[in-house]
This record gives sequence, C-alpha cells and structure tokens, in this order.
Amino acid sequence: MNTTSTTLSLDWRGRADALATDGRAFVDGRRIAAGTGLTRPTISPIDGRVLAELAACAAADVDRAVAAARRAFPAWARCGAEKRKELLLSLAALMEQHAEELALLETLDSGKPILQSTTVDVPGAISTLRWYAEAADKQNGELPAVPPGATALVTREPLGVVAAIVPWNFPLEIAVWKLAPALASGNTVVLKPAEQTSLSVLRLAELAAEAGLPDGVLNIITGTGREVGAALAHHMDVDALAFTGSTAVSRTLLEASGRSNLKRLSLEAGGKSSNIIFTDTPDLPEAAAKAAFGAFYNQGQVCSANSRILVQRDIHDEFAALLAGAAAGYHPADPLAGLEGNGALISSAHANDVEGWIRRGRAEGEVLFGGERREIHGSDAYLEPTLLGGLGPDHDVHRDEIFGPVAVLHAFDSEEEAVRLANATDYGLAASVWTSDLSRGHRVAGELLAGTVSVNTVDALGNSTPFGGFKQSGFGRDLSLHAFDNYTAPKTTWIQFG
Repeated sequence: MNTTSTTLSLDWRGRADALATDGRAFVDGRRIAAGTGLTRPTISPIDGRVLAELAACAAADVDRAVAAARRAFPAWARCGAEKRKELLLSLAALMEQHAEELALLETLDSGKPILQSTTVDVPGAISTLRWYAEAADKQNGELPAVPPGATALVTREPLGVVAAIVPWNFPLEIAVWKLAPALASGNTVVLKPAEQTSLSVLRLAELAAEAGLPDGVLNIITGTGREVGAALAHHMDVDALAFTGSTAVSRTLLEASGRSNLKRLSLEAGGKSSNIIFTDTPDLPEAAAKAAFGAFYNQGQVCSANSRILVQRDIHDEFAALLAGAAAGYHPADPLAGLEGNGALISSAHANDVEGWIRRGRAEGEVLFGGERREIHGSDAYLEPTLLGGLGPDHDVHRDEIFGPVAVLHAFDSEEEAVRLANATDYGLAASVWTSDLSRGHRVAGELLAGTVSVNTVDALGNSTPFGGFKQSGFGRDLSLHAFDNYTAPKTTWIQFG
C-alpha cells in the first residue's frame, strides 16, 4: 500500500476531533495520576485545542517510578537476550498495528505534518526498535589473552535503572533511540517526555505492557524539566541518564551527576551545522533541494539542521536562486491535510523567539526570501522558510542555535576558508559537503569537527551508524551498536586454575 496516498485519503481532522487521550503517567505497568492530583493542559500548536490534561508529576512520582524500575531490573536482566528480543519485536508489531494512531498523536502534539508522522517518524521508530531487538542476542563477550593457568571472561553488563529525557521535536523517534538499546541490553527505563509532547510515548508504554513487557520495565513520567527532569538527574538510584536537548541543560545534568551518584551520562546537545557547497558540485539543483531539506525540514526544529549554508563565491547567486525555488516546498500548510509542506512550530511562544531572529536579520543584514508569519486555523505558530544574508561570520546568527526554519547564506573563496568558517562554532554535531572531487570530499570531511559529515547529501542518518557530536554538542552516541556503550559496562571475571 502507498503510505502517502493513504495519508492523503484519510480524514485526519475528523479523527483528531474524535480522538480520546489519556494524560496520566505510566508507572509499574499501569496509568497513574500525579501524587498531588495536579494536572496541566497540553495544547496543540496546530489550532490551539486542548489535547489532554497531563499528570503534573513531581519528585515523589519520580521516586515511585524509579522504585518500580529497580524492582523490575533483576528479573529483566536475567530473562535473557532472546526473551527481550521476542518482547521488543512484539512491541514493534503492535506499534505497526497502531501506527496511524501514534502518528496522529505525534502530529497533534508537535504540530508536524501528518504526512511526515505517517511516512517518516512512526516508521522510523518502529524500524529502530526492531533493529535493537534483533541486535539484543548478537552481542558477544571477550576472551582476552591472560597468563597460563587462568581464563578471563569479559561480559557486557546492563547498568540498572536508566533515565531518559527526550525533546519535543521528534518525540517518539528519539524516545525509541534511547529506550530500545537500553531495554535490549537488560536495563529498565524511566522516561520523561517533553511536557509539550507526551502523548505518543504514553501510548507506547501501554502498547509495551500489551506486548508483555513486565511491570516496571518501562515507566513514563510526565511533568516539567524543573521538577521531573531535575529529580531524575539528582536521583541516587538512577544509574545512567540519556538526554537529547540543549547544551545549557546538558551542563546542569553534568553538575547534577557530580552532586549525586556520578550516574553515567550520554548527552546529545545543541548544533549549528554547516553545509558547504563547492563550485564543482555535480548537481547544483539537487544540492539546493537537499539544502532546503537540511535547513527547513521539521520546521527547522532539528538539532543537526544545516542552517549555515556556505557557498563558493562563483556560484553564490545561482545557488541562492535555486534554493529559493526549493524552499517553496517547505511553506506552512495545515498539518492535518496530508499535504507536502511544513507544519506548525512547537508553540506560538517559540515562533515569537524565531521571529525575533528574523527581525534581527532583516535589521542587520537582509532577508533573501521568506520571513513572514502565517496563521492557520487560528494558530500563529507558522513561519515561512527564511534565508538571511549580508551577515558576517561573527554574527550571532552564525553561532547560536535558532531551532526554526531560518538559515543564513555566506560566500567563501577557498577550501581552507570554508573549513575555517564551518568549524567556527562551539558545536560539532553535523556538517555537509558538496563536491565532485573525491579527494576533496575525503580531505574536507577529515578536517570538519563534526560527529557526522555527509558528502553530496545532507544529514545522513541510519540505524547502523552512530549519531552524536563533538565539542559542546555533547558525548555518547545514539543509534548503531555504539549506543549499547551508553547503557552497559564491561565486567571482567578472572578464573585462576593453575
């Protein structure tokens, strides 16, 4: 079946109007209210509708979830990789059966287009879960060389209770990036979704229970970072914490780890990625189309967005015209219409912040295209894809993460200048390079300080390749077998027999 045509044919707005949601947390195998009984509304940026009353959990609720995870850990760790594989594959199958429901929750919560949720986000989450389920029973130990008369066994051991704090831009996918390798390797999980986008992950927990995951293995605690996030970060019975979000919050998590139990951290923090377009780019229209995708996809709310576009001077004007045409595919549209285009930003307040950068770019440089705000179904959380120019490389727009559909264009003359400009940032998450010269592609990729360098494409990503950054983009890796390093530790058993 063609997923795109199916998406277009469905009455998503009617389904949204009829959707029943449950905003209670999920602890020890069941839904629970916050201990205080308090709730707060979660509001869709699409049209301002109240989607649910979310449990406003606090430190006592975190204690309850961590205790449930601790109780469940010994049996889950001992049940064996094959059993964990079986249960996680059952969960993936249930996600597939409920894919349209999960996609609708994802779109309503985050504002992203239903076409994206149905064809990218939910299928991607299912694919990642299956990948780690299949990897669960294929992890090997070691038999290192030791002196005669002894044998040493090195095994990979789960850490215990893993906390995960995930963002609002890809709520379900990034949650699965964390929980899939953590669960597959024998840990139990307490996950805090972003307060703006909790519903799809809460539904995932219900499906996990239906799939047969034991009570306490996966727990979802809703609430604010100030309360729930801080309680997890400082908790003395949390063994590891996986985080995707800002560099500023990452710093507070490092401090909390030091002040508590030195829990292991994996931090995927901010980014300000560059896209370098050389004169010898083999297909300039394709490069422009990919540049638009790299800068404006998901409303530009992507940590690895290629929002600094560096173009060799000889082709600068030609490329700018091609990029303007390609950006037309990212103009805002009704997210529930099943159409191409961008959706809403996460909130009107965030759109205000991004619009502030556009105003500054207009005042201190120029807006090459876009820059306008749009209102759809009574919500003003929509922005046109915007390209800024005329701003020097030391300008804040080249340095700070805007997290919206805003890119900046800058000309360069030499390869050395391009590399210097690309590396002139505190971040090191991703970068892209366009050239027909294989030697140049290898050479420039080697000089760029980024966790992923895409050559003749942008933002390349897959289950089998690690994703993470250098410098202030954090440490640890999501995806690939390397993610198991976040949630396991090597254990040596030395047997002396002679």
